[in-house]
Amino acid sequence: LLLGTPSADLDLVVEGDAIGLARAMAGRYGGRVSSHKRFGTAKWRLDPAHAALAREIGVPPGSKLPVTIDLVSARTEFYAHPTALPSVQRGSIKLDLHRRDFTINTLALRLDGRHYGELLDPWGGGRDLQDRLVRVLHSISFVDDPTRMLRAVRLEQRLGFIIETRTLELMQQALPLIVRVSGERIRNELQAIFSEGCRAAILRRLAGLGLLAAIHPSLEWDEWLESRFEAAASFQPPAAWKLGAAPSAELLLYALWLARLDPDEAISVCHRLHFAGNMQAAVLEANVVTRSVASWLGGLPPSEAVAHLDAFRESSLVAAWMALTDAPDPRRIIETYLSHWRWVHPTTDGERLRALGIKPGPAYREILAHLRAAWLDGQLESQAEEQGLVEALMREALRVG
Repeated sequence: LLLGTPSADLDLVVEGDAIGLARAMAGRYGGRVSSHKRFGTAKWRLDPAHAALAREIGVPPGSKLPVTIDLVSARTEFYAHPTALPSVQRGSIKLDLHRRDFTINTLALRLDGRHYGELLDPWGGGRDLQDRLVRVLHSISFVDDPTRMLRAVRLEQRLGFIIETRTLELMQQALPLIVRVSGERIRNELQAIFSEGCRAAILRRLAGLGLLAAIHPSLEWDEWLESRFEAAASFQPPAAWKLGAAPSAELLLYALWLARLDPDEAISVCHRLHFAGNMQAAVLEANVVTRSVASWLGGLPPSEAVAHLDAFRESSLVAAWMALTDAPDPRRIIETYLSHWRWVHPTTDGERLRALGIKPGPAYREILAHLRAAWLDGQLESQAEEQGLVEALMREALRVG
């Protein structure tokens, strides 16, 4: 509200039982509640309760209530050791605000009775908001949770603020602790960064502060990556490629990030970020395709290129195509494969070979592969020519048999 920008969501803090309040609200207005007793949190899904609630609180025509409202009991947190997940216990709103990461995130509006609309600002967030500063709340904040360093940069770049000087010093001191943070948590923060419109500026700043290298020494940032990331974020596959499903932006971004790395380095980064099996396989395949296709300096016959590229999934090929932006000939190979070559198949099939008297076995695969290669390499131009080649191959197969 103070910045004049839309709010991403609506969160309510309750000095008391947030789960009980959520259930009471759902009992009165409808909707469903899911909760997490350990942390005292509840999510109230309003739909289909919009109409009754909107009427009671006087929502203006044309305005919409949020689909969900998050409620949390005011609490304080304790960290058993650096980078550990916090232990929590009930607390006051002042203590609850103090557990936030930065002062500008400690502002709250009271919603109770005669205090409705009063601004709570116990930790100087309003001043830092006015001065456009990202300031950590206490000196061991990054020690308690090193991922806050990534969030500091994300907020700084999103809002056009500056990280306060002492906060920057504390970040530099805490850099070595980032290695203790799990790959899943790091990846969650990176995913949040990928979702930002200013993702390139965030990653540039992270690299400049040494945070990317602290996550893994092979994670770098440069102008080439910046241009590729921006292209990937708006990528729409050509209709001629007939992809089963467009690759996710996350997969493309990680594949591009690792495309130029040595294979061992790429594997090491995947392990550090603890990718799921499918994601890791696709990213590493993109690395292999990028390097191998770029090495086909003299070109390959289409049949040989297809035999190589058939082994890889679509998403990996798309990522490699994007990574080869500075290599037009190799890039054209992937583009032609996706739009044309992979759809080339002979009209002859196993049933036809059986009808010709060839017993099922390895010869089927060999004959069909030979026919496809002949079509790909321009050695066949009609079904009649294919039939002639089939008969020649059949005679050869019968002689061998």
